[in-house]
Amino acid sequence: MKLKEAAKTKERLTGGHRLCSGCGAGTATNLIMRASKNPAVVGCATGCLEVSTTIYPFTAWEDSFIHNAFENVAATISGVEAAYRSLVKQGKMDEEFDFIAFGGDGGTYDIGFQSLSGAMERGHNMVYICYDNGAYMNTGIQRSSATPKGANTTTSPAGKVIPGKQQYKKELTDIMVAHNIPYVAQASLFKPQDLLRKAQKAFETKGPAFINVIATCPRGWRSRAEKGIELTKVAADTCAWPLFEVEEGKWKLNYKPKKKKPIEEWLRQQGRFKHLFKKGNEHLIEEIQEHTDQRWEYLLEMCEKD
Repeated sequence: MKLKEAAKTKERLTGGHRLCSGCGAGTATNLIMRASKNPAVVGCATGCLEVSTTIYPFTAWEDSFIHNAFENVAATISGVEAAYRSLVKQGKMDEEFDFIAFGGDGGTYDIGFQSLSGAMERGHNMVYICYDNGAYMNTGIQRSSATPKGANTTTSPAGKVIPGKQQYKKELTDIMVAHNIPYVAQASLFKPQDLLRKAQKAFETKGPAFINVIATCPRGWRSRAEKGIELTKVAADTCAWPLFEVEEGKWKLNYKPKKKKPIEEWLRQQGRFKHLFKKGNEHLIEEIQEHTDQRWEYLLEMCEKD
């Protein structure tokens, strides 16, 4: 499916929801749902996407929707998928459905990790989408294990003693690859055709599929709302957020910047990192750059090997 074709399909996440201006979660969800060719059962972990699209008695979803607790969206959708298989086996149902779980990084990397890992390991025919905005944005911008090193959040505040979050972000996409599932991908809003293609491939996969999408959050990133898509490109050009996919164990790089930009260009445009540019913190940017370079070289090695 191409972008022009997708644009002509029916909106399955409608306008009128209350996501913030510049939020990447709604844009990603809208595009991903357009790639689904079947009726869907959607589960959504508590978070920005859920609270902003299903404010009772209204909903922005055109498909069957289940609001789950923060920690169990993968378990919920895996249960629905198992029930569906049982009904098909009994001859009580023959219509095809897509089973989709959405969760932010808090409900995916952290609180929902156990149910996500279990659903992937059991091999349910479902697609899990993580919209990664790098913190618990819905509840006050607390750090998560997806928060980048050095970021200033309400639970990793930048001060004289501790300069923001001290740990590097967890490489959850790699962890999903380690589950030996058929399809895993990392995507970005600045490449909508790539995201659409990956979503379509995930829906066509027999078995579990996982897609991790960078989702801008102007409120938490302290960035300009109108610069959101541009900022996701900077993330890819600095290799802070590489685009790749792993299909049946084979790694493939989807975007390689013509000229790799320094990590400073990614950090400087976000207020959550402004303290890193104060005198005496130069070594922190150097450390983040070194870590980013090592991660990039690892990805190149994995993709070139395959």
